[in-house]
Amino acid sequence: MRSAPTILHLDMDAFFAAAEQAAKPSLRGKPVVVGGLGPRGVVSTASYEARRFGVHSAMPMAQARRLAPNAAYLVPRFSLYRTVSEQVMELLGRLSPLVEPLSLDEAFVDLEAGGSAHDTASALAAGERLRRDIRAVTGLTGSVGLAGSKMLAKIGSEQAKPDGLVLIEPGTERELLGPMPVRTLPGVGPATGEHLRRAGMTTVAELAEAGEDELVRLLGKAHGASLYRMALGHDDRPVVSERETKSVSVEDTFDVDLHDRVRVRVEVERLADRCVQRLRAAGHSGRTVVLKVRRYDFSTLTRSETLRGPTDDPGVVREAAGRLLESVDTTGGVRLLGVGVTGLADFTQEDLFAQAAAAEQPAAAVPAAIPAATSAASDEPTEAAPSPPVEDGSASAREPEAPAERRFPAGHDVRHAEYGAGWVQGSGLRRVTVRFEEPGSAPGRVRTFWTDDPELVLSEPLPLVPLPLVPEPPDSAQSSWPASRPKLRWESRSDREAGRSGGSGSGSGRARP
Repeated sequence: MRSAPTILHLDMDAFFAAAEQAAKPSLRGKPVVVGGLGPRGVVSTASYEARRFGVHSAMPMAQARRLAPNAAYLVPRFSLYRTVSEQVMELLGRLSPLVEPLSLDEAFVDLEAGGSAHDTASALAAGERLRRDIRAVTGLTGSVGLAGSKMLAKIGSEQAKPDGLVLIEPGTERELLGPMPVRTLPGVGPATGEHLRRAGMTTVAELAEAGEDELVRLLGKAHGASLYRMALGHDDRPVVSERETKSVSVEDTFDVDLHDRVRVRVEVERLADRCVQRLRAAGHSGRTVVLKVRRYDFSTLTRSETLRGPTDDPGVVREAAGRLLESVDTTGGVRLLGVGVTGLADFTQEDLFAQAAAAEQPAAAVPAAIPAATSAASDEPTEAAPSPPVEDGSASAREPEAPAERRFPAGHDVRHAEYGAGWVQGSGLRRVTVRFEEPGSAPGRVRTFWTDDPELVLSEPLPLVPLPLVPEPPDSAQSSWPASRPKLRWESRSDREAGRSGGSGSGSGRARP
């Protein structure tokens, strides 16, 4: 335990929803819910306006729609969230080399290790400066907790929400924690909380009064002893800059239960390929392949197989996942599938026998009519495969099959050749409704197009905070400006993209003095 509050915990406020509100001026101050929009989707993040109606994270999307029918429901845009997260983590890195990210929007920082703070006054100044920098760089707000331990710093950031800062002076821990519910402490989930409630302990003070022996009797030696120390306010866990990755996995929830065994096998192989892509991107290989199957009745089965050595070969992972699938009964229907790899290593030992066996087997014929899986929170557009040519004189030769309808997920960015940048407000019946506005602009107008309109395309997210003014050399042939006074041009990402492509762009990002 430290004698100065030099451990900082940052938690961005309603991160996904706040980023969407910043990107879409017409949604500011209104309820926004981000998550999977399918019938089995769940809420990822709800804005504070939506939380007033009872909407919260991990809630089924259908329930959220009943509670807040007039809220804006959007598909996540992880490319935008990662970009903003990188900006925030860069700001944290300026405070200290010891930054422990917990997620895209949450991290611990050891201010003392970076020389940013050594006492209460300097820690408070560092926290306030961080909040100002985050707002200036991203346009978003974050809540900061400062304390002498990680546990109390996180409790402080929770109390500071939204857009606040709470500093917990060392020595006041027990007084602060005493009246709080036991669920406040790390490691106390619903099951443990209920177990403690039945034993007559509902507050942290009651845990401290019960004593270590009683908690060990109830929860076991390791958990009971750790919980007792935390109830007293003791937490000596250090801030670690690199957290060891223990596993890599992917999973999909299907809008409709899968009953076809061939379709289930195809989806398992697809998930295995995606898992290997993530594995390679992280620079790892793995030794144990894990298959997760959630059936129609919500029962979840997990099967695993340990290979002779770590691998990052997609064929080996597909083959192992397929063998695991053979041991699972899927006749009643499957609502979720997942493939993961554990036992990670930084080297690869190829399973030559498995690869040789796979090479000897003929490729399995996959029916062309089986469509790709649709994840409950999928945000990737799909493309229709080209139709084979028809050589006879039938009607099908005169009228080729129409291509599949282009998908425009709600909330995603688009660009129109005439109207410029906007975002998808809704789509259906071969139409897509777009609101044309950009971060920092006034609420824009709404227009509706056919989904096959060639002038309307999906685009990359625009930055939440406009780029700074950059000097533009004067045009001596047409400009009346003095040579010593350069022109200024407001350059947005859309302007740069238009310039690279040779187009004129929308012009909405320019501002001349």
